Amino acid sequence: MLTLVAFVVALGLLIAVHEYGHYRVAVACGVKVLRFSVGFGKPLLSWRKKGSPTEFVICVLPLGGYVRMLDEREAPVDPAERHLAFNTQPLRSRAAVVAAGPAANLLLAVLIYALINWTGVQEPKPVLASPVAGSVAERAGLKGGEWVAEAATAEAEPRAIGSFEDLRWRLTQAALSSEDMTLWVAAREGGNTRPVRMALSELDVREADAALFQRIGITGPWSAPVVGEVMEGGAAAAAGLRAGDVVRRVDDKPVSDGQDLRARIRAAAGAAGEPVEQRWEIARDGQMMTLMVKPAPEQQAGVWVGRVGAYIGAMPEMMTVRLGALDGLVQGVVRTWEVSWLTLKMMGRMLIGEASVKNLSGPLTIADYAGKSASLGITSYLLFLALISVSLGVLNLLPLPVLDGGHLMYYLWEGVTGRSVSDAWMERLQRGGVVVLMALMSIALFNDVARLAG
Repeated sequence: MLTLVAFVVALGLLIAVHEYGHYRVAVACGVKVLRFSVGFGKPLLSWRKKGSPTEFVICVLPLGGYVRMLDEREAPVDPAERHLAFNTQPLRSRAAVVAAGPAANLLLAVLIYALINWTGVQEPKPVLASPVAGSVAERAGLKGGEWVAEAATAEAEPRAIGSFEDLRWRLTQAALSSEDMTLWVAAREGGNTRPVRMALSELDVREADAALFQRIGITGPWSAPVVGEVMEGGAAAAAGLRAGDVVRRVDDKPVSDGQDLRARIRAAAGAAGEPVEQRWEIARDGQMMTLMVKPAPEQQAGVWVGRVGAYIGAMPEMMTVRLGALDGLVQGVVRTWEVSWLTLKMMGRMLIGEASVKNLSGPLTIADYAGKSASLGITSYLLFLALISVSLGVLNLLPLPVLDGGHLMYYLWEGVTGRSVSDAWMERLQRGGVVVLMALMSIALFNDVARLAG
């Protein structure tokens, strides 16, 4: 139920903002708006403001919306109202009305990011966990426990890293752009830093998924190797482990952090799924003791991994990230631009075959993420809304005839040549746009089903 409610609220809000952009600018340009609709199909609710010609409608299917304006191409127009028709407006006004929808979505993203910056959010400190074996981070010489102070790509000026989530975003951008990144790390916060070059350009980045960070090797912030909640009937309970036990060594090898301990547990399963017993040295109530632990084999994606039935790793050290009024707004604009540019870049790479079409997501994945983000709290849900709002704005600016970007493409032609696109060509382009859009939607839906089934 939470997933459905979160999805409907998100989609309804983003569509309403998009259509309100069209509506508000149309009214400002002197165009008569007949209907403002959120959703399609049978109306659930409708109203009309006193003295306004516009009927506002909420329909049963919240999968889109529209703003119906007075237009001679759609129906006969009273000569007395011809100056109010959309098609009689100057080119700059028509272009402004069309561009206002995507612009409204991008502006919403800016405001959401700014609001989060102003109110503050709890995020893990930029302290690295043990790197994944064989990863870029391990080859770069990172050991785990390093504080990341700054980062930069190529010859760019180093920028301060505000939190672990900030670091993940910077790494994502660099990896998807096939750019190396230099991290300035210290043994502790405020200590002397040294540069570490991350050879991200060596990665074959075709999909932006969890496996990408496995290959980068930075999967999470540092956490102490502490045993958390122990579930009944699991290997941890059978071995006598308790919540609060600090694991010092496994099979006589020191344990550096929670990530290291989790990796060793996962490795405690043979290729055929046989359990591998481990000797754990733990600290409990100031005393050292040794326990024999036999992780239970479990198959994941065709590979056997060990499980102990307990939460492993303490909560990472957190920090409050909060910005002032101007800095928060500027960072909201910057983050919106970065997400927009990265989205366009990934679309371009998919078009030329350098990125997988598996990166496309449809309504099922969006609904799933909406529910998960809502369950994590209001900040996570707002970040999800901002991301989808940017995606909606960028998608609608693509030069496909059925989208806002397609109409802007027509207006560009009209501005350059002095004449509008002919009806014959308009019909051909519209048909082609529908085919392309349906193909994209089919691929996205197929990816949704494959993800959920997997």
